[in-house]
Amino acid sequence: MGSQTASRVTETSPAPAIEAEAHFARRLALETDCDDVHAALAGGAPDFVLLDARGPAAFARGHVPGALNLPHRAITPERMAAWAADTLFVVYCAGPHCNGADKAALRLARCGRPVKLMIGGLTGWQDEGFALATGPG
Repeated sequence: MGSQTASRVTETSPAPAIEAEAHFARRLALETDCDDVHAALAGGAPDFVLLDARGPAAFARGHVPGALNLPHRAITPERMAAWAADTLFVVYCAGPHCNGADKAALRLARCGRPVKLMIGGLTGWQDEGFALATGPG
């Protein structure tokens, strides 16, 4: 940086590249985004199960087409036995202001299930311009 005064961005040094690589690879192992989910759904049979972790009334008002409604409180080992043990679940909720998807992801992980969070949730889905489905399912 020479004699320049550090900005708020650079006053904390960036992580070494190898550390950044591990960090972002880990994030991608735990998260996906709305565009990637949309592309997978548009491509036919997705290789994951998309779960809307909100309640049935919110789901009926609008949800990602193809999503199943499974509120986070209903995720139990007994309920998850309906799917093969290696099934990947992608969870979402209302959006960044809601932690329902985090609660669902935690419950799925505690059931020993692979899980990713769809970042942005329903808000992110709509921000991308993707359509919603309505009704109970």
